[in-house]
Parts: sequence; C-alpha cells; structure tokens
Amino acid sequence: MLCGIDEAGRGPLAGPVYAGAVILTEDFPKDCLNDSKKLSPKRREYARNIIRERAFAWGIGWASHEEIDRINIRQAAFLAMKRAFEAMLASFPVPLRGLEAEVDGSSAPVLPVPCRAVIKGDALVPEIMAASILAKTSRDAEMERYALLYPEYGYERHKGYPTKEHREKLFRYGPSPIQRNSFHIRFD
Repeated sequence: MLCGIDEAGRGPLAGPVYAGAVILTEDFPKDCLNDSKKLSPKRREYARNIIRERAFAWGIGWASHEEIDRINIRQAAFLAMKRAFEAMLASFPVPLRGLEAEVDGSSAPVLPVPCRAVIKGDALVPEIMAASILAKTSRDAEMERYALLYPEYGYERHKGYPTKEHREKLFRYGPSPIQRNSFHIRFD
C-alpha cells in the first residue's frame, strides 16, 4: 500500500501549515485528481468530497503559526505531515506492514514506515495529489475561519500569502494574532 503525503501553506506570512495523508483504493476515480494548485476552488472541493468518501484511508494534520516560529517552517511542515499520518492511522486501522509513504518535495519526514521524497510528486503520484487537495482545502477553510475573527486582514481572499493586499493590511494594522513572526515581510 502507498500513502501519499503533502502539505499546504509553507509560503504564507500568517496561519498554520496543513498536511494530508491519503491511501487510495485500486478503483478510486483518479480523473478528479491533480496538483491542488492547478484545480479551481470548486474542483478542489469536489475532489475533496470524493477523497473523503472513497479513499481507503486519509488524515489531516497541521502545525500552528507558533510552532512554525519556534521550530522553522520546514520542521513544522514535517510535524504536520507526521500528524496527518498519525490521524490517518487513528481513524482507519491500516496495518503498517507493507505500507510505504511518498511525500511531495525533496525531503521527507521520519515516519514509522519507509518514506521517500518525490520531486513534483503532487503532479505525478495520485496519492500525493489527493493529499495535496486535502491539505489545501483544509487550510483554506481554516483561513476563512480566521477571516471571521480578523476581518480587517482579508484572509478569506489571500489565505495569508504575501500578496500586495496582505502586505498593505500588515502595514496598516500591524501583525495579526496569527502572524508568523519569524517570516520577514517586504512592503515593496
């Protein structure tokens, strides 16, 4: 069995980093999958629902903005991936024997199963594509909840990424309570 793992939210200036872990069934309808960044929000939601209903197993994990500041974004992304993998195992009784994991990127977290990094895996490996979709839709939903708490920052639009609008809001209002303080902000 193969578990795909991917994260969403490495580059934003605010909010958590999320990760998904997914094991697909042999007959999973893979035509709904792609790199989450290449799908429209509507297509991502459609795929998310199919993944949650038809995947063999799945889990979601995250690391907070405080954890990102404390241990750095790379280690926080690995922590989110580990938590997603553990959440998957807690929700679905998956035997570890014979299970392997593939992670999008050039390095992988330490897991209790063999795990290898696949560069551009979110465009090549269906299980990683599915994990990418779960991570992105979960993080986007969390940022929309933060937008209700901190409406002046516009998180529902830019999701914490360093857009011109976000930088202008930071300049006007200062850092929000979910700001990644270890990230340097450019205002040009």
